[in-house]
Amino acid sequence: MQFLSPEEWQAVALSLRVALWATVLSLPPGIFVAFALARWEFPGKQLLNGLVHLPLILPPVVTGYLLLLTFGTRGPVGAPLAELGIVFAFRWTGAALAAAIMGFPLLVRAIRLSIEAVDPRLEQAAGTLGASRLWVFGTVTLPLILPGILAGAILAFAKAMGEFGATITFVSNIPGETRTLPSAIYAFLQVPGGEASALRLVAVSVVIAMAALLLSEVLSRRIAARVGGA
Repeated sequence: MQFLSPEEWQAVALSLRVALWATVLSLPPGIFVAFALARWEFPGKQLLNGLVHLPLILPPVVTGYLLLLTFGTRGPVGAPLAELGIVFAFRWTGAALAAAIMGFPLLVRAIRLSIEAVDPRLEQAAGTLGASRLWVFGTVTLPLILPGILAGAILAFAKAMGEFGATITFVSNIPGETRTLPSAIYAFLQVPGGEASALRLVAVSVVIAMAALLLSEVLSRRIAARVGGA
């Protein structure tokens, strides 16, 4: 007998898809913002820092509603995108967007702390040898902050897997389209006899979260050892 029903597998597969895309698409801007906050001084720096961490403070439902107002088909951003055939509201892509925004503060914070731990004199020494800033970042800074990037990515992935409030507000709970693991658990708990399905999905959630954390620990240690021995 299969452990999960087709409907349950569908929710698991969609959650993994959403979490993976949310994490991958968050990495480039996350690294850039973390570096800017850690190394640069510019007007509005504290405002940017506040905006980055705002999803951690706001209720997730508020974040989801703001996303709906902004990226809905009548929103200031969503309307032009809809004319180009790009729609986020009530689509799995919207679930990925919501998950990415909710996990972005965790990603940026982990990477920023890693960057701040790097001795700036190492970067300055490379700069005095004629290397460009981009080359210094790619050859000196980036290898040293890889454990922080990995830790931030794992945290963002785990947050994306468990995101519920912003997702259900922005993209609803549509089976096969936006019903992720948390939404499926909620839906099963609302119907008689659905407790068994909800419990199975809870078990899957715990297994995935623990596997992600263990993988993060193993890879972080290997990367740190490799960087330290370089």
